[in-house]
Amino acid sequence: METTHESSRQTLRSAQPSKPYAFSRKVFCEGMRDGVPIALGYFAVSFSLGIAARTAGFTPLQGFVASLLNNASAGEYAAFALIASGATYLEVAIITLIANARYLLMSCALAQRFAPGTPFFHRLIIGYDVTDELFGITIARPGYLNPFYTYGAIALAAPAWASGTALGIIAGNLLPLRAVSALSVALYGMFLAIIIPPARKDKVVAGLVVLSFALSFVCTYLPGISAFSDGTRTILLTVAISCAGALLFPIKTQSEEAEQ
Repeated sequence: METTHESSRQTLRSAQPSKPYAFSRKVFCEGMRDGVPIALGYFAVSFSLGIAARTAGFTPLQGFVASLLNNASAGEYAAFALIASGATYLEVAIITLIANARYLLMSCALAQRFAPGTPFFHRLIIGYDVTDELFGITIARPGYLNPFYTYGAIALAAPAWASGTALGIIAGNLLPLRAVSALSVALYGMFLAIIIPPARKDKVVAGLVVLSFALSFVCTYLPGISAFSDGTRTILLTVAISCAGALLFPIKTQSEEAEQ
């Protein structure tokens, strides 16, 4: 009788699904597979970013570490631009926080996908490298989030981003000044690639982008505010325009859209 009960318990245990956060070589390799195109894109963009890092006085090693710790194109470029202009540590910290604020929302969304009982360190490691692309492929997977899928993608994406920045700095040091100036134009292409897709989908976003360009130009010559540093003006305009957009054109929730 006791043997029968023991075999029944073993059958129940074997029937239960494994922990969704347990290591799976298959899941990790799937993450690496999906991370290949992301890594290639990151390398190309961060190479251009390395030109900005060179202008800010970064060595290849410093650029590598900076990109390894801050895998965000807009936030990192803003930090490099502020450092090049001689901004204070506080200004760099604030603009980096503002530019990367959307990743806080992405992290909250991913946190809801973890299985109960998932150790905290998994959440912490994934939170280190939440980017638009990595968030997209991770949130699209059905069921509970297996962190090793994201680890597989990060294992390729993060080194590619950091290596691209370092090589961009090296190229900037080796190439003639005219060539470096020409490569710097690629940074504007990077930002156009960031703002054009959402602007085409949403007229409000397009209007706010145009408004930000206009106000940035006006504030450069406006008495009073023109005396502020570039970093301070950028922070003030970013907060003011984003707050105005959120108040005047709030995004409707799914329940509000259903009621209409």
